[in-house]
Amino acid sequence: MTTTVYGIPNCQSVQKALKWLDNNNIAYTFWDYKKLGIDKPHLEKWCNMHTWQKVLNQGGMMWRKASPEAKEKVIDQVSAIEYMITTPTSIKRPIIEFDSKTTIGFNPESYETILG
Repeated sequence: MTTTVYGIPNCQSVQKALKWLDNNNIAYTFWDYKKLGIDKPHLEKWCNMHTWQKVLNQGGMMWRKASPEAKEKVIDQVSAIEYMITTPTSIKRPIIEFDSKTTIGFNPESYETILG
């Protein structure tokens, strides 16, 4: 099984997820989308699987700091993806891909179900 964790290393939810994976002896690759960015195909796939409202962290600090003009432009999946490409720290974290399945946020029960 190929496991990739997408997030930023100083995020507490990401740190919890990485610790959980380590404790359960699950090998993974870490993708720091603050440094490396994220591409449109990944965002489209995640939004199609989970909705753009769940992928875009509208409760996070980066969204709260965004200008009213930037927020007003995010009205659908296309505009949300454009925003997340330019502001990857606004993406909910972590996003973990277990082969073809993904989960968003730190959720050990979801990890166990997917890996079950």
